Amino acid sequence: MRLTWAQPEDLVPAEFAALREQGVAESALTPIEERWASAGGSTTLAPSGASATPASAELRALARDVLAELQTLQLPDAAEPDEWDAIVGLMREAPVLPTTAAFDRVHGAWAGRAAGCLLGKPVEKIPREGIEQIARSTGNWPIRGYFTAEGLPPEVAEQWPWNRRSAPTSLVENIDGMPEDDDLNFPILALDLLEQHGAQLSTDDIAQAWLASLPAGRVFTAERAAYRNILDARPVPETATHLNPFREWIGALIRADVHGWAHPGDVRAAARSAWIDARLSHTRNGIYGEIWAAALCAASIVAETPDEVLDAADAVVPPASRLAAAVRLGRETGRALASGDLTLDTALDALHDEFVGMHWVHTLNNAALTACAVQAHGTDFGSAIALAVAGGWDTDSVGATVGSVVGGLIGADAIDQAWTAPLRDSIATSMPGGAERSIRELAERTLRLSEERS
Repeated sequence: MRLTWAQPEDLVPAEFAALREQGVAESALTPIEERWASAGGSTTLAPSGASATPASAELRALARDVLAELQTLQLPDAAEPDEWDAIVGLMREAPVLPTTAAFDRVHGAWAGRAAGCLLGKPVEKIPREGIEQIARSTGNWPIRGYFTAEGLPPEVAEQWPWNRRSAPTSLVENIDGMPEDDDLNFPILALDLLEQHGAQLSTDDIAQAWLASLPAGRVFTAERAAYRNILDARPVPETATHLNPFREWIGALIRADVHGWAHPGDVRAAARSAWIDARLSHTRNGIYGEIWAAALCAASIVAETPDEVLDAADAVVPPASRLAAAVRLGRETGRALASGDLTLDTALDALHDEFVGMHWVHTLNNAALTACAVQAHGTDFGSAIALAVAGGWDTDSVGATVGSVVGGLIGADAIDQAWTAPLRDSIATSMPGGAERSIRELAERTLRLSEERS
């Protein structure tokens, strides 16, 4: 049996890509890459992250040697630090926001996260052009509701197959509550952890909870690499750096929300809590993605406008980092889209042109799309999550984060029932404690947690 994400030969092209993104000189990378390619190793990262067939024993052994050599090229960068004190030293002063949230806002954030994730689930891994073709052929373009297979021409279905794991329960004709998804498992786990540990939560607590609560097969990319490193008794932050070329991908960002909701209005405290979580599996912009998303969530449940939310979250991101640049681009594109200077197509073109060649689950491209959707449609829930999914990268994760932020900003009562009624107040989960969770009860617990910390 082939274990996705776990094979050394699959990690090599991903590590080359990660080091290039971090600015490592070609003079250091090219000789190693040529040696790897001459031995038959692939230099192209597969869209799924894993090649179709396992490597020979000789190539796998070489992959281990190459990865060890590449490990030495992971060097610190003062503009993109990993440690909290260094990150804080680069932060701007955060705006003052209210620090008490109303239940409707927290409820909207939880329901919005579920609905946005659900919209993106069946088209995860389908590129932007395929999503548009599916939606157009079923009368759902621009996207106005959950996807359907009813009326989908066979040739379109064959060209753009649904995410087979998700489609049976996430097409509108089949929805019966929010299906199980890692984008919801992680917030549920974070809520459990913060209730248990409060301000004393440590990264080691999170590592232990992963082993106790998360099946290894339900974590992916950086989380699976970190999981392996935890089992290998590697200390934090080596859990994030050892044989983990996915350390700047989106996995940490999707774990952010409860760290934000637990600290309404206090974006720096939200960022600190998210950093404790992110450093288990991520570095640099992978960490910043989570602290930025936590700040978005902290601001969204108390702020009055999308600009207030985005400005507050900008304050926690190192200003010279690649994430800061991605968010700036996303916001600029969102403003141009909202003003009519760009159409949906030209806005998405601008984002895709900037991040051409970047993996579809990287933090940077998906953060830019998140910022764009919140900036352009931050008070229109349906339009915001539709843009998040139409972008065609990590559709369920970006849909979830955008849904969380916009749902928190406008509140549950302002979200159209067409999005929330199919959820029937239920999230399926693989977390211990029962197969389903009530969205309302999760929101009630989250509100209590925020009140206890105020």
